[in-house]
Amino acid sequence: MEEVKLGEWEEPGRLEAPERLEARARSPKSARSTQSPTPSRARRARPDLQLKVTDVKQFIYCPRIIYFTYLMPVERRITRKMAYGKESHAELDRLERRRGFRAYRLEEAERRFHVPLASDRLGMRGILDMLLVSPGGYFPVEFKDTSRRPGLNHKYQLVAYAMLVEEVYRQPVREGYIYLIPAQKAIVIPITQGMRDFVRSAVSKIEEMVLTEKIPAITREIRKCVDCEWRNYCGDRGFSFSSEERDGRAEGCTF
Repeated sequence: MEEVKLGEWEEPGRLEAPERLEARARSPKSARSTQSPTPSRARRARPDLQLKVTDVKQFIYCPRIIYFTYLMPVERRITRKMAYGKESHAELDRLERRRGFRAYRLEEAERRFHVPLASDRLGMRGILDMLLVSPGGYFPVEFKDTSRRPGLNHKYQLVAYAMLVEEVYRQPVREGYIYLIPAQKAIVIPITQGMRDFVRSAVSKIEEMVLTEKIPAITREIRKCVDCEWRNYCGDRGFSFSSEERDGRAEGCTF
């Protein structure tokens, strides 16, 4: 079992790095404030606004995806990766029911597939791929059809689901798993207070963007644009890719 270590990274939308949030969370004053977050200005202005967990993933990957989704809605192009991803998830559901729990370091558990979760307090909703319920606790699991290490956007998507599980089931979640389908490998992701605070900050930034309708800066990682379904809508990005950039393309931004 591999435990993912969080390192330094770019902070889209001026999000505060999780390491600093983690340090701040150790103080009693901070701990009290994170348990009962006050609604953001955007949510007070738009009480009907409830984000999807995948919005957190997309915002960390590239904030402009959220801008185009909410403020410039256009017909989405169904990519080959999106179609294949749905097929592989369906096949995995079938196989997962026959497997044991060794990959998740558990002796026994109940599998719950496609679990709907929502919280007005957190301002999020989503459908979790799988929830493991065992005597040792609740463990959210997300399936990813990639052979690469999970990106930070995928890790914080899992953290957002963990927060919803805590909210809905009133049970603490200390870790979850990202299951890499090609490798048939489950990677453990610790769920820390700093990571929870980071997700709350991301949600607030997204809500503020929707309220102000301000387009975020373009990503500096051009490799993310190669296969992006929204690339034709970024008028300030030139799309002349070198072979190196094409070869180093990122995983699809819509999984």
